[in-house]
Amino acid sequence: MGMEKGKADPAAFSIAEAGFGDRTDIDDDGRERRTGTLVTASAHIITAVIGSGVLSLAWAIAQLGWVIGPAVLVAFSVITWFCSSLLADCYRSPDPVHGKRNYTYGQAVRANLGVSKYRLCSLAQYVNLVGVTIGYTITTAISMG
Repeated sequence: MGMEKGKADPAAFSIAEAGFGDRTDIDDDGRERRTGTLVTASAHIITAVIGSGVLSLAWAIAQLGWVIGPAVLVAFSVITWFCSSLLADCYRSPDPVHGKRNYTYGQAVRANLGVSKYRLCSLAQYVNLVGVTIGYTITTAISMG
């Protein structure tokens, strides 16, 4: 259909229709096949969770006490699990099996909530990034002085 071999047609539904039918290293979206396993996914989750927030966790639990501290920890664990499952559901939109993949958080917001909410979310993310950077800079300066 006038399509070059090796170039994915965005309207194509499968690898064969896109011209990649004979390649096993290409996924259904025309990109390189992902090779992650449960072990590598677990390693990425552990490295993301173990950050500077873990350093203050013991102090926060000690301030809350033995009853409320673990209860708050479990509550936030459930909230994190719920948000993670919502985000995982947004990976393919609008259909969870054949929908277009969203590779970034911004793409998922745009596909599910529209352009205006995407801009608002991007603004919130950048404001948060700048605020956290300023906070780390101040904390580092206080610690060094």
